[in-house]
Amino acid sequence: MSQPIIVIGAGIVGISTAIWLRRVGKEVLVLDRAEVGMGTSYGNGGVLAASGMVPVTSPGLAAKGPKLLLDKNFPLYLRWPYLPRLYPWLRKYLSHANDADTRRIAKGLTEITSDTIEQHAALLSGTTAEKWLTHSDYTFAYKDRAAFEADAYTFGLRAEAGFTPEIIEGAAVQEYEPALGKGATLLAVMKNHGHIKDPAGYVQALAEVLKAEGGEVRQAEVKDFELVEGRVKAVITNQGRMECETVVLTTGVWSKPLMKKLGLNIPLETERGYHVVFKNPSQTLRNPFMIAAGKFVATPMVGGLRCAGIVEFGGLKAGPSKAPLEFLYRKVKETFPALKYESTEEWLGHRPAPADSLPLIGQIGRTGIYTGFGHHHIGLTGGPKTGRMLADIIANKRSNRDFTAFDPMRFTKPKS
Repeated sequence: MSQPIIVIGAGIVGISTAIWLRRVGKEVLVLDRAEVGMGTSYGNGGVLAASGMVPVTSPGLAAKGPKLLLDKNFPLYLRWPYLPRLYPWLRKYLSHANDADTRRIAKGLTEITSDTIEQHAALLSGTTAEKWLTHSDYTFAYKDRAAFEADAYTFGLRAEAGFTPEIIEGAAVQEYEPALGKGATLLAVMKNHGHIKDPAGYVQALAEVLKAEGGEVRQAEVKDFELVEGRVKAVITNQGRMECETVVLTTGVWSKPLMKKLGLNIPLETERGYHVVFKNPSQTLRNPFMIAAGKFVATPMVGGLRCAGIVEFGGLKAGPSKAPLEFLYRKVKETFPALKYESTEEWLGHRPAPADSLPLIGQIGRTGIYTGFGHHHIGLTGGPKTGRMLADIIANKRSNRDFTAFDPMRFTKPKS
């Protein structure tokens, strides 16, 4: 009897991978230490950012970074005691803040993001999960034209990938979106995007699709791998040893310690992100907005208006910080001055940030262990595409895609 492919991680990438593997005829078992969809996938901004291929490390970031850390009006935070541990990763990360690397990274990310709507639709087609996907614009709100033009480099890269915004200015801004205060005087509207009305509900619905198609989902924590002659034979979990044909590792930032079990030290950090859901809001939005002044996304969802963003470095163990949440509340009040609500839900999560901003997708040597993590800000956007890519690789389907940019072996080599 053949053994299953074990997918470690029940977020959007893991569940998408498992569904596509089932659809090419593979036996699949998904393992996660927590409930389905309740990790990083739970708390994102919900946007399917087709034009989200530009990395944070654009030219000039290294010079601006220290100043931004001290700017109370910029959503960048650091728990200073964590800096010594962060520094080796941060140095590598900032080394990519130049034009050549930014363009190289953007080209790689375009492969993951640009057809996100089509990829989600293909994953969902004919299933009970279709109701969670909404086709919509994705609108960037700016204080004025000068603020928009300050982002010309980013919009130039988006345009090269085929995404050019429609510009709305003046009084037409509030006609387009009445909830916006008068502090927003220019909108850059990106067409052909989409959003998910409840990311956790969406991933849980996909898990039910997987089960209906013959896959299995089980709660268990993977501790180690068992390799025989260099190839995976089983995973060792808190519920015992489980044999497998192949393993796919899709546990976001928690993939790093498991990679270390294979002798690979991946420069991967947690970029701590926050959200606040304003429940039963007096106003809603026609589509998701990126509020440039606060670098946060505001998305209409089933549970209310979700405002998500913030970049904080402080590791996996520390609890939420007050300052990032205070910043988010302040910026939401400035952006939507008439907004009223019954209550709020606050959340802290962990974006998996590789030093070069590119996800790790592919096989680790010839071990039979494959990776699908490190999506930074594009996990929900790129989950179904990543899953399809991995299923094709594992099933030996022919592809004209170049996966070199995502090679999980690009940072280091296994110990001999």
